[in-house]
Amino acid sequence: MGNLYLIRHGQASFGASDYDVLSPLGVRQAQLLGGFLADAGIRLDRCFAGGLRRQQDTATHALAKLPGAPGLQTDARFDEFDAQGVIRALVPGLVPDEPEALHILRNAADHPAQFQRLFERIIERWLDGAEGPAASESWAAFLARTGEALDEVLAAARPGENVAIFTSGGVITALLHRYTGLAASEAFRLNWQIYNSSLSHLRFRGTDVTLASFNSHAHLQLARAPELVTWR
Repeated sequence: MGNLYLIRHGQASFGASDYDVLSPLGVRQAQLLGGFLADAGIRLDRCFAGGLRRQQDTATHALAKLPGAPGLQTDARFDEFDAQGVIRALVPGLVPDEPEALHILRNAADHPAQFQRLFERIIERWLDGAEGPAASESWAAFLARTGEALDEVLAAARPGENVAIFTSGGVITALLHRYTGLAASEAFRLNWQIYNSSLSHLRFRGTDVTLASFNSHAHLQLARAPELVTWR
């Protein structure tokens, strides 16, 4: 059987003007992951990343620590869903019940707990197929593009290959939903727990895919530095 490793990007810059940049801590997380894979003797045959900077840079820093790593291939279908677009589309429906919603969402770094609560409510509506006045990618469309991308990766894989995909939490959630049969709402409950730079391992034979482990962050635990263990 082949091995598929779904890797979440390192910590990005939550609350900054450009979220899509690894923080210094995120760079360290990626480096530790690459070193861990090297020490574990895991050889990668093919590596993919979405087109987002945080995904690309996580891959670059990790693979630099992995001798003999293959070249990185980019597939934008592994990009995260447009969270800002989903928020813009669906937050108007929350404002009657949540009059402070716009202020909280615009100042997320100052209100992380409240932001998370509101974002979870918005995602619930998104999963249910709610639409707003602004265009945004639907949950069904997101599932379709990520599933199509992975289908192509698996179709091209040779028996026994080790494939890594550097991506984001939402993509990992969508693929787990697809292959485990978890309801979308349950899968997203797991999404909130996916650590930065964590590794989820799936085994595959052809198009038959099975989850082997989820959200491993042993590389961060072994560093014995609690500040390295982050979700956002």
